Amino acid sequence: MSNGEPLVGTVVVDLSRALAGPHATQMLGDLGARVIKVEAPGHGDDTRGWGPPFVGEPRQSTYFLSTNRNKESIALDLKDDSDGGDRDLLLRLVDRADVLVENFRTGVLERLGLGIESLLERNPRLVVLSITGFGHDGPEGGRAGYDQIAQGEAGLMSLTGTGPDDPQRVGVPIADLLSGMYGAYGVLAALLERERTGRGQVVRTSLLASVVGVHAFQGTRWTVAGEVGRAQGNHHPSIAPYGLFHCRDGAVQIAVGSEGLWRRLCAGFGIDPEANGLATNAERVSHRDRLIETVEAAFADHDAEPLLAKLAEIGVPAGKVRTLDEVYTWDQVASQGLLIDVEHAQLGTLTLPGPPLRFFDVDGNEVTRRDHAAPPLLDQHADDLRAWLEGHGE
Repeated sequence: MSNGEPLVGTVVVDLSRALAGPHATQMLGDLGARVIKVEAPGHGDDTRGWGPPFVGEPRQSTYFLSTNRNKESIALDLKDDSDGGDRDLLLRLVDRADVLVENFRTGVLERLGLGIESLLERNPRLVVLSITGFGHDGPEGGRAGYDQIAQGEAGLMSLTGTGPDDPQRVGVPIADLLSGMYGAYGVLAALLERERTGRGQVVRTSLLASVVGVHAFQGTRWTVAGEVGRAQGNHHPSIAPYGLFHCRDGAVQIAVGSEGLWRRLCAGFGIDPEANGLATNAERVSHRDRLIETVEAAFADHDAEPLLAKLAEIGVPAGKVRTLDEVYTWDQVASQGLLIDVEHAQLGTLTLPGPPLRFFDVDGNEVTRRDHAAPPLLDQHADDLRAWLEGHGE
């Protein structure tokens, strides 16, 4: 590993746009891969136009800035099949690539003369990541996939909201993000296998698969126990008390995940731990309304900050609900390297949310990457990439 960049020397051709694919390639770029983002001439990735908010002039989308660090950009018309044209240039990139990422609808690459089978024939060591909305096959294979639709179709919205009649999407495009994360994970596994076999392969995932993949206990709640989970607001369906509780000037969150913690909470706030219906976790889950009333009555004379301090003192896990400005000014976030500064070609110094991984060598020294590249302008690296393909650049 070199400075927290285990993928140094790995070349990724990124044909994806919007969020699922770009999130995967950003993850690979954070790990040191050379990510070449291929965009449509004129307007580029769709997210360049997603806003407001925009910054600068000509305006830059903060949405695009969120998912395209550590990449180079070249604008190519994939329909240009002239001799020596843009499609030929793309194929030359594929010849040099270790990984290709695409999230076109099923059949689009084939219609462009860039079918995955033909790409693998050109470069048998190529690892291809293909992300779709609902899968590339099956009765609804090829169906267009958008995050909120996938959140609904994959059951996540039925589990999120104040109650069964109030389905809500998660506040970030979680289906897209999970697809990117699973996709990057699959790419790394395929690259590892290539070390043994010398051959690439195709990795497929979808927004549907990625959301189903994180159903966790809600999934087995149905497949094993035959219970259909429903939204129930800010309280855990299987652990109690575990959720948001109101106090005098606001609210706090507590996570009482064991009977020992329940007894600590009760001792600290004068609650009878053996009260009827509250003695065990199963009873507390079954009598949730009574439990919430009991806990909130015990918190009623406390303001949030002193209450959090008291909960910490007695050893009950607790926290506040922070707004994003509070998150990004929190010293704990800074301490974990979750803010990075980059130099943007147009906007100057930008602070971006940083990668969530840190690396340490066997002696305990941190070797996490510190130098990151800003999201690119459209076609910013075209000359450099053409020179590289001609053997005149790095």
